[in-house]
Amino acid sequence: MPDRQPQLSDQSGGPAVPAASGPGTPARRLRPAQLLFEPQAETPEPERFFDLESIDDPAVLLRRSTELTLAFRAAAERAADFQAVAAAQLADPRRFDALSPAELAERADWAPDYALRMIEHGRGLLRQQRTSPDH
Repeated sequence: MPDRQPQLSDQSGGPAVPAASGPGTPARRLRPAQLLFEPQAETPEPERFFDLESIDDPAVLLRRSTELTLAFRAAAERAADFQAVAAAQLADPRRFDALSPAELAERADWAPDYALRMIEHGRGLLRQQRTSPDH
């Protein structure tokens, strides 16, 4: 009686030899498909900065870039406040693993005197948080 199973083929299009399933017989691996074309290299997109480079009107460009400058300045100030709070918490002498100002400066890549100022600023912010009616 003829075998009615479909003929197997490897990825090159030729007939595949079925993997032997007996003990001690190594299984035959199928060959990977051949590439018939080279994938197109992606061209890098031009750098964009909030689409400012596409604004032609200088008045609109000034307004939009000023808005961004103010937003980034506010974000940088807020991030610095978070750094200061973290510095004050890490340098808190009540912590068993408190960092010295020198260790903190090294960890944050700050000058030692800047680390001291950030610790003090953070302590002030933490005091404000404790005394504010929101907390």
